[in-house]
Formats: sequence, C-alpha cells, structure tokens
Amino acid sequence: MAPEKFIVEVEPAKPAKDGRPSMGPVYRSLFAKDGFPPPIPGLDCCWDIFRLSVEKYPNNRMLGHREIVDGKPGKYVWMSYKEVYDIVIKVGNSIRSCGVNKGDKCGIYGANCTEWIISMEACNAHGLYCVPLYDTLGAGAVEFIISHAEVTIAFVEEKKLPELLKTFPNASKYLKTIVSFGKVTPQQKEEVEKFGVVLYSWDEFLQLGSEKQFDLPVKKKEDICTIMYTSGTTGDPKGVLISNTSIVTLIAGVKRLLESVNESLAVDDVYLSYLPLAHIFDRVIEECFINHGASIGFWRGDVKLLTEDIGELKPTIFCAVPRVLDRIYSGLQHKITSGGLLKSTLFNLAYAYKHHNLKKGQSHVEASPLSDKVVFSKVKEGLGGRVRLILSGAAPLASHVEAFLRVVGCCHVLQGYGLTETCAGTFVSLPNHYDMLGTVGPPVPNVDVCLESVPEMSYDALSSTPRGEVCVRGDTLFSGYFKREDLTKEVMIDGWFHTGDVGEWQPNGSLKIIDRKKNIFKLSQGEYVAVENLENIYGDNPIIDSIWIYGNSFESFLVAVINPNERAIEHWAEHNGISGDFASLCENAKVKEYIIGELAKTGKEKKLKGFEFIKAVHLDPLPFDMERDLLTPTFKKKRPQLLKYYKDVIDNMYKGTK
Repeated sequence: MAPEKFIVEVEPAKPAKDGRPSMGPVYRSLFAKDGFPPPIPGLDCCWDIFRLSVEKYPNNRMLGHREIVDGKPGKYVWMSYKEVYDIVIKVGNSIRSCGVNKGDKCGIYGANCTEWIISMEACNAHGLYCVPLYDTLGAGAVEFIISHAEVTIAFVEEKKLPELLKTFPNASKYLKTIVSFGKVTPQQKEEVEKFGVVLYSWDEFLQLGSEKQFDLPVKKKEDICTIMYTSGTTGDPKGVLISNTSIVTLIAGVKRLLESVNESLAVDDVYLSYLPLAHIFDRVIEECFINHGASIGFWRGDVKLLTEDIGELKPTIFCAVPRVLDRIYSGLQHKITSGGLLKSTLFNLAYAYKHHNLKKGQSHVEASPLSDKVVFSKVKEGLGGRVRLILSGAAPLASHVEAFLRVVGCCHVLQGYGLTETCAGTFVSLPNHYDMLGTVGPPVPNVDVCLESVPEMSYDALSSTPRGEVCVRGDTLFSGYFKREDLTKEVMIDGWFHTGDVGEWQPNGSLKIIDRKKNIFKLSQGEYVAVENLENIYGDNPIIDSIWIYGNSFESFLVAVINPNERAIEHWAEHNGISGDFASLCENAKVKEYIIGELAKTGKEKKLKGFEFIKAVHLDPLPFDMERDLLTPTFKKKRPQLLKYYKDVIDNMYKGTK
C-alpha cells in the first residue's frame, strides 16, 4: 500500500532552459489543497495581533517572570494583556515625544524579557521598524547594524549597556536615544552625553511622554515591521526585511496546520521564552501565542538554571534548538545508566516495547500507556509535566535523539525548517507520523515549494528520488535585503526564494535536508559559520600552507585538515627536541597541539567567537591537489570531494575530541 502523501502537486516540473537548471513539480501542503487559509479578518499587521488579543482576553496572563525574593527565585509573577497594553501605550508616547516617527528604526538589545516584548509592541503600534541587535554576529556587528539600519533609538538590557557604549562615537551619527530595561548610572549618562546621546532608565522613560497622547499611525500590510540581521557568507550581516504580511500569513498557516492535526493553540497554553527573540524562530512562535491570548514566561537567562525555570513555569509547548535537546538526551542517558541494573533493565524493556508500537504507526498516547505512567512519567515531570509538543528548529536534530525523545517525552516531537527570509516555519513534521523521523515534514499550508536541480553537485530534481535546492514561494517571504538589492536578486528568481539548502522528497511528502549548496553551514547550536572567511583568517598564519575547515551540523565545534608549512614545522620541532621527518612530524600529537595553540592565538587576535575556534586538526604532509580531485583547475577547494576523501579522518577527530 502506498504511504499517505501530505503534499499535492500544483504545477508540473520544468526542464532546464536558458541556462537555468531543471525544476521539479511545485507542491503545497495537503491541508491547503483547496487554497491557502484566508487572512484572519481585521488582522493586517503585527499591532493587530496584540490589539485584538487585548480586546478579547484583557485579563489573561500574558508575560511572566520569576520574582526574586531574598535572593532566591520565587514563583512566576504575571502581567495581564491589558496591563502590558497600558505600558506599551506609555512607551509609544515616550518614543514619539523623542521625535521618532513611523518608518524610523528602533533597536532592541538584550536577553528575552518583559521589556523586550513591550518595546517590540510599541514599535508595532507606531509603525517603527523593530531592529534586534545581537552580538553573536561578532565584535563589530552591533555597531554595523546600528549604522547600516540607521537606528535612532535603542532599548537595551541593563547589563548590555557597556557593550552598546563601545559602539560610540561611530554609532552616534544615527543613535540619539538609549533606554535601559532597568537602571542607569550617572557615569553612563555623562559618557553618552559627550556624543550628544540621551540615556534614560526604564522608569524615567515611561514618565517622558506621560503628558502627551499621540495618535497611532495607519499601518499597511506591506509595511516593514522588522529588520532581522543574519550572517552572510562574507563579512557583513544582511538585514532581512520582514513585512506585516509575512508574519500575519505565517500565523494563519500555523493555525491551519495545528487545527488540521488537532493540536490547536488555546488560551491556557504556556510557552517558555528562552530562545533569542532577536531570531525569527522565537519571534514568530511568541506572535502565535499572543494571537491566541496564551501565556509567555521568561527564563532567567542562565542555561544552567533552565530546567529549574521549566519546572516552575510548567510550559505546554517547548521549542528548542538541537543543542538543548542533546543536553536533555545526555542528562537522561546518564540518569538511566547510573540508576542501577533493575531500573535500566525496566527502562530498556519499556523503551523497546513503546518504540516498536510507534514504528507500527500507533500514536504516542496509545503506544504504551503503562510504560508512560510507570517509567516515562519522570521524564515528563523533568519538563514540568505539561509539555504536549516539543518543536526543534534552527539546525538538524540527530535521529537517535529525536527517536529517544519521541518515546520517553510522552509528547509530540516535531522538527521544523525555515529561514529568516521565509519567516521561519516553512516545513514541519506532523504528530504521530513515525515515518517522518529525521525529516522536516511537509510544507506549512501557506507556501509553494519545489526543488531545483544542482548539476554541479549531481542533484537531480527530476530523478526517481528527487533532490535539489529547496525553493519557496508565497506571502511569508521577506521583502528583500535592506540596501542590498544585488543580494536580493541573487536569491529571488521569478518569485522563488532559493534557500541554498539541498533537500530530498520522501514518498510521504516530507522533506529531508541533505546538504548545503554554498560554503556556509550551521553548527548544532544553530550558529552559522562562513567557512571561507575563517579559512582566510587562519590561513594567514605562516605555519599554514593550506587549510580546509569543516563543521558538521550535528556537532557544536569545528575541525580542520591542514597542509602545514614544512620549514616552519621542522624549525619548531628542532627547537623543541622532537625528531623525525616531515611525514612523522605531521602525525606527532605535540605538533598538532602546537598548531591548535597557534590557531587559537589567531582566533583571539581576530576576536573570533568561541564556536569559530578549531578544536581538532589533521595534518596532511601532501598538499591538496588536482590529482586527488581535491582542487579545481583554479585552485578552489572542492568541498564535497574533500569531505569524501577525509571522511574517516573527520569522524575520528569528532570522536576523539568528545
């Protein structure tokens, strides 16, 4: 019997033509076979999402944080939708009284918290572009974003103020007003005054517009609501323009999807906000929660305390990146193995039985209620006891971790895929379909998707196992890269956004991401690494003739294969009492250690981030060459071939470094 198929074809495949590769058929979600969900009436912009919920659910809990009593964290204290709304209106009046108007750019810099969302909603109310600032893009990124986006006012977490002050004097060309989420010191005020910038504490700022009442401007669907900066392959971050339409369309699609699988969001749903709001994944999830009048509780900002916050908040939906789920998996494995023989035998029996039933197609509720109650309930309690859905995004989740969590989590474990440019959710796997394990599921019911062949990598979208670059079309797409029409044209061709990821259709209509077309990849914590850029930085070191860096998206660190400089290595070895010819020096652990140390020095000098440091190296005395098909005639590295050739070496480096 053919498997159930969750996509429908809406346009036939196209052969290669005019230098463009062939394209496979265009598909959309089965849940959109009669058309995409219509826009929700009265919902034209992000401000409407919040405004309508305030009207419908004024007394519902909206935003919560843990109260610190006598230095100890207590219960979550909540602000209702109406209470948040009243402060948003005050903040909006204060912003406008600084001379900031519709279409101006407002930066937000800091960890997720109540003030973050309030600042964001004030931007939505007054039609400002909300521009999240974040420092994982590198030392100069915050300054770059402020100047590039022309940010005139910024809201900043108290402890991020010193970082922000480093962007002066350059940033003060645009940035005139800074508002702290908390307090400010007189010294900080003085320091910015030198640059003609005014700094307010949160309470001071709220008073600023208290006498004034500004009308809210009319906001259109196509107006931009946020510019999200993402890392590009080379150098500068790119500002992704996201319109009201993108977010509103996404919300309608997610609503249709969840209704279709009987998992609709409701007012009593609770979400733990800890993934950065500066990224699209968390931003749109929180917009979905606000749209339903549900509750958002903030973490305390410390990974080590995350499980405690979960236990106190008891969320119903848990979103994560693989790095977090890997930690949960390792922690549980440790508990099982150290739990004594009887416990681990019982666990393994229950696991095998439930896993078997899931594979047969049973839902997670009916696969083994007894095992859930007796054995797995402890795991469920560890996530607060109420989680019904775990959603993983931002990087691929290892199949063994996904399978394990599906069995022991007593909830749905779904994997999603999307980019900032597609407004996050573009694909998501469906509950109770074990055959979607290891895939990102079918498309969300608001986009069309097709695969485009990548001949240079031998991926054919028209073959019996269709593979190719994933292309997306629809209203959730971004409105272009800010001030970079050239880059927009590279990825937007005839209405199709080219993701740069290579996917493979599965018989059931779900998609598996199998490769990356360009030389940029993600590590397991969701961070992008622009590899050519790093190779140029490290390659500058005179002890290196050539370097190929590799990062696996199931791992959190980088490894490298290096052709070291023969003279430099022999010279160092002689000075350090190590004998042997060049080939044996390349095998020597001390030499490898020395090179890793040298790379670390370069990394520190160039202010690279932790995940950009090389943690393991293999030294090949034989330079990369065309004979082994590792280089093109113009001496560019052939990455797929390098990976194939050094596969065992790479595997051993990852195994040996853990």
